[in-house]
Amino acid sequence: MNADPSLSEFADEVSRPDGEINLARAALVIARSEYPDLDVAGYVRRFDELAVGVGAGGRAADPLQRLHRLREYLFEEEGFAGNSQEYYDPRNSYLNEVLDRRLGIPITLSLVLIEVGRRLGLEMEGIGLPGHFITGARLGGEHVLLDPFNGGSVLTGESCGELVGRALGRTVALKPEHFQPVGNGQFLTRMLANLKGSYWREEQWDRVIRVIDQILVLNPGAGSEWRDRGVAWSNMGLPHRGLADWERYLTDFPHAADHDKVKGQFRRVREKLARLN
Repeated sequence: MNADPSLSEFADEVSRPDGEINLARAALVIARSEYPDLDVAGYVRRFDELAVGVGAGGRAADPLQRLHRLREYLFEEEGFAGNSQEYYDPRNSYLNEVLDRRLGIPITLSLVLIEVGRRLGLEMEGIGLPGHFITGARLGGEHVLLDPFNGGSVLTGESCGELVGRALGRTVALKPEHFQPVGNGQFLTRMLANLKGSYWREEQWDRVIRVIDQILVLNPGAGSEWRDRGVAWSNMGLPHRGLADWERYLTDFPHAADHDKVKGQFRRVREKLARLN
């Protein structure tokens, strides 16, 4: 399996301090792994074009008016929407596809809203609630919460709790820390986790491995990714590579809750290979 040439490009994008990572560019470089000829700069310009399209309302002195005009433009006029029919379609996690199709999941639609809003001088941020990603806008002393997956609707603390409850299938008591903005690295990691999950459901193990490689660029110490890549290698019929990842997982994370389970799996695969040889 050849190395993904976009991986080094992604590593360059995220090698700078977290606050200096260009979120839109990095997200589009992620997509380069699936779309090698993707014009990253051209898609970044799409955000500039969307900001221009907001029109005079986007230049209003009152930031709340600007925000409401932005919501109206993106979700009513441009038709950006949550893809509830095919939520796990991998295209929902690729920013170029979201811009082309006007369909996405909460985190990619949040990224569109944030990037266009920032171009209008709004202080926008991503908020990773449990099970559902939303967008925050800080307008003076006010913190406005928006749900881009549902037409950019304005949320209250209570409605956030209901959203999370529906997403997780259980009641969760939201705390102030749940509403803290996520950093750029966290944002990209969560995007990649969604993409990994989509490919895992489809058993597209080569793509699972490619996404895990990107996650490990951001978080080399993410033990579960070493474990899961071992599973993917094994499912691809490359158990030697799977054993290498499991061995690293067992060595570096000896206190993991599933250590014994993975150790047993490691032993069984190794013994099977030994019999074949």
